[in-house]
Amino acid sequence: MATILVVDDELGIRALLSEILTDEGHTVELAENAHQARARRERLRPDLVLLDIWMPEVDGITLLKEWSANGQLTMPVIMMSGHGTIDTAVEAVKLGAMAFLEKPITLQKLLRAVEQGLARPQARGAEPAAGSELPRSAPEPASPLPTLSVPTLSEAPTTSATGQRPAIQHFELDRPLREARDAFEKAYFEFHLARENGSMTRVAEKTGLERTHLYRKLKQLGVDLNRSRKGLVG
Repeated sequence: MATILVVDDELGIRALLSEILTDEGHTVELAENAHQARARRERLRPDLVLLDIWMPEVDGITLLKEWSANGQLTMPVIMMSGHGTIDTAVEAVKLGAMAFLEKPITLQKLLRAVEQGLARPQARGAEPAAGSELPRSAPEPASPLPTLSVPTLSEAPTTSATGQRPAIQHFELDRPLREARDAFEKAYFEFHLARENGSMTRVAEKTGLERTHLYRKLKQLGVDLNRSRKGLVG
């Protein structure tokens, strides 16, 4: 796997990208400003850099220009911004960035851009990778309907190998719709977390939710992520 440097002044963005990329098996280093980014680039020589545009003091475009002018653009750079424009994206690509991602960044576009960036050597003036266009927000799937019974967390991935029948959880339908739906959704997400061994990346892909929305949903439902990550079921 690769060493990826994430440069962003927002703690939440750094933490989220770090967890996603670590889940994918990469080694992730973090920097919150241009000064830290310079130092970590020199020390680590990362395989790829995710660089935010809007940062205090020295912004991402200025840092990209500096690396390009000094012959330090030896790694693929993917620019990120929550307030990007077409002109900004074009400027970044002309300076040597290989892709431009607009925040909030969808999981699919992030992973695709990173994969393509790591698959080819950095080339100044290269065309942006597929998926680097300004993304539209992906529609969220409708909430699951309450039902009488579904497999619970006790249905571990190894049940088919052991020959054990999956446990069934029964829901009371004679209750307010919101309560019944929340109970179903909690069991649904706990089941998928157990089956994917706690990998938020794979659960997000499996359930069709963006990662940030998935985190909010799990917190709202009171799902114990630590328990899921340890693979404890039943």
